[in-house]
Amino acid sequence: MSELFVYEGLERTETDETGPGDIVAVAGVGDIGLGESLAAADNPQPLDPLRVDPPTMSMEFRINDSPMSGREGDFVTSRQLRERLFQEDESNLAVRVEETDSANSFRVFGRGELQMAILIEQMRREGYEFSVGMPQVITRTEDGQKQEPFEKAVTDLPEEHMGTIVESMGERKGQMTRVEHHSDGERVRLTFEVPSRGLIGFRTQFLTDTRGTGILTHRFEEFRPWAGPITHRTSGALVADRQGETTAYALLNLDDRGVFFVAPGEVVYDGMIVGEHNRTQDLDLNITKEKKLTNMRAAAGEELERLPPPREMSLEEAIEFIREDELIEVTPKSFRLRKRHLD
Repeated sequence: MSELFVYEGLERTETDETGPGDIVAVAGVGDIGLGESLAAADNPQPLDPLRVDPPTMSMEFRINDSPMSGREGDFVTSRQLRERLFQEDESNLAVRVEETDSANSFRVFGRGELQMAILIEQMRREGYEFSVGMPQVITRTEDGQKQEPFEKAVTDLPEEHMGTIVESMGERKGQMTRVEHHSDGERVRLTFEVPSRGLIGFRTQFLTDTRGTGILTHRFEEFRPWAGPITHRTSGALVADRQGETTAYALLNLDDRGVFFVAPGEVVYDGMIVGEHNRTQDLDLNITKEKKLTNMRAAAGEELERLPPPREMSLEEAIEFIREDELIEVTPKSFRLRKRHLD
């Protein structure tokens, strides 16, 4: 220990000794973790350690290797990404970072996709450019049985939306354990026990189903036997098969294939996800095709009027949308969906 500070009002003052009840700040102590005690060497009496909920899921953070890498970010190398992630590991008690077999990829463990989304948003605002993979729930094997983390989810919502939320939780393997009706008779509190992977992307759906009037909180409960398959995304992806700028002509002709995430004039590349297919399989398509020049002319405004607006997804919705073979390309100015293997 090199320095010891006490607080006097709003000021922090350096001192040589302190007494019982003082709030102090200590500098120069390395390799110390949460819940550890500083005690006298001749009579150590440590306090009981604090308990922090363990991580329930992980995400892969890797460098951005798309054809558009390095155009919008200030920090793009694996060394810069590694330093930032391990800095977060030291300062954030709920985050753990591990290196992988690849020098360009890191595994980040945390408490749910919301915490991951906050970390991603912080890094992109700091100027980092990288890509992230699909959230993976942390599992373990005990007595030969596969187990996964379960959480206790508490929802407070208007009673008119109760049936919708109960049905949605049932699809995610959630079991309702308690129902409490408020005194006003208009709102109800529902308590569920649900696998952590069942809560991936649920917050956005919950706010939509309750029209923004619901409140959702959840915390780690315990590891339990694997609850079985949970339906993720049943639709395929629309994938660009070449690099170029999207055109209204191509988007209009392909409108019946699904919902697009891009508007005319945006730059795409081979392997970039540009929409959601209305069928289960992925579909490669050319959305840079231009109209052939003929003597027949039509006003460009007519095509734009008939073209539906692109679907804009938030970062949380994108994390819920991607599959194992897909990534989110994150930059300070935008984020794009892409296939893990572009070729």
